[in-house]
Amino acid sequence: MSDKQNSRYWSARIATWRDLSKAEQASILQRSAMSDQSEVKERTATIVADVRARGDAALRDYTQRFDGYAPESFRVSAAECEAGLNELGESQRLALIRAADQIKRFHAAEMPEPTRLEVSPGVVCQRVWRPLTRVGLYVPAGTAPLPSTVLMLAIPAQLAGCRERIICTPAARNGKIHPGILAAARISGITDIYKVGGAQAIAALAYGTESVPKVDKIFGPGNAYVTQAKAIVAQDPSGAASDLPAGPSEVLVVMDESANPVFAAADLLSQAEHGNDSHVVLVALSETQLRATIAEVDRQLESLPRREIALAALSKSAFILAASTDEALQIANQYAPEHLILQLANAANYIAQVEHAGSVFIGPWSPEAVGDYASGTNHVLPTYGLARGHGGLSMESFMKSMTVQELSPRGLRDIGPVVDTLAVMEGLEAHARAVRVRLAALAAGAEEQVTEETV
Repeated sequence: MSDKQNSRYWSARIATWRDLSKAEQASILQRSAMSDQSEVKERTATIVADVRARGDAALRDYTQRFDGYAPESFRVSAAECEAGLNELGESQRLALIRAADQIKRFHAAEMPEPTRLEVSPGVVCQRVWRPLTRVGLYVPAGTAPLPSTVLMLAIPAQLAGCRERIICTPAARNGKIHPGILAAARISGITDIYKVGGAQAIAALAYGTESVPKVDKIFGPGNAYVTQAKAIVAQDPSGAASDLPAGPSEVLVVMDESANPVFAAADLLSQAEHGNDSHVVLVALSETQLRATIAEVDRQLESLPRREIALAALSKSAFILAASTDEALQIANQYAPEHLILQLANAANYIAQVEHAGSVFIGPWSPEAVGDYASGTNHVLPTYGLARGHGGLSMESFMKSMTVQELSPRGLRDIGPVVDTLAVMEGLEAHARAVRVRLAALAAGAEEQVTEETV
């Protein structure tokens, strides 16, 4: 089967997986946001180079062109931050505080532990962790400002001990940042906030301008231009490292006969409403359930405020009929979604078969929206199928590890000849000599010999 189900608002692409060729299977899972990457790369490279060369002047030009304002100062004042918190209602403030507490509790439990091991007698190796010093946190705020992203970035950065934490986020045309973003920053201990967004913000954080400080690593999701800008600056030794490729939002829902089409439709729409370039996929084991879910999507669209945005995403998404749960999970692994929702009977039993996903939601009472806001896990996740090689944001993302080794004379005597042999095998004589001169000193009764005898 390969057809369409027309509805009042849109036309759903429906396909039976086994009826498709390998090329057709790959095509139906192709993200639309990846289809015009050559243009995105070219335009983004121009913006990054311009900001690097002209600094604040370029930032003002692009902010005026793309966001409709040109601020005298990019930095948000303390008074503006305080006003943001005060503008929110009590229920909104309490919701941010509760979400922050959940995120803090989970991420604190993720804190990596140091490792110390005497690998062989006299050879002690360690792995120790240090926080990144300066981090740039990018918070999207295009058609939907995201205070939740502030919490997801700022809280682990604070827990990790990053000394300088800088937010860049676009303001509205009146030059004001959404109060929810300012409030979330205040709750998360962030005071350095700059009114700039898009690829130009990434360039500013990577290279620094007269106003925006240069950082060591950039975090946060964004559109295709933001994602491409992060890739460009991460490849430049003079730029800044990047967390992970977190682009336009996406979800894949797997449902069987036990699933509720109302729930499945709501989950699909929760991602489709993010942006025109979002991507949603439904994999169903029952054609009846599949078509019921499409009809339910249509019904829920009637009252959805961001209906036009959701429709743009739905028009490029896919609805697939699978022959079995195993086949459905194979499709999910091939797609490697940012979000994977398993609306299956005994869904937890199938986690072992999930190989590639940013975050997984098990069973009917685990909507993806909970992970976006307040379950405690991080919502900055790999997209574009890059979950095959990347995990989501975690405490380790805001830290770096160093290895340490210390050898006693006994340890050097033991492992030194191995190093000598391997160095000679590779033709690196100086490496071998660095061991030999020490072994010779020990053999001659140097001071280290006494140290060994006392161990």
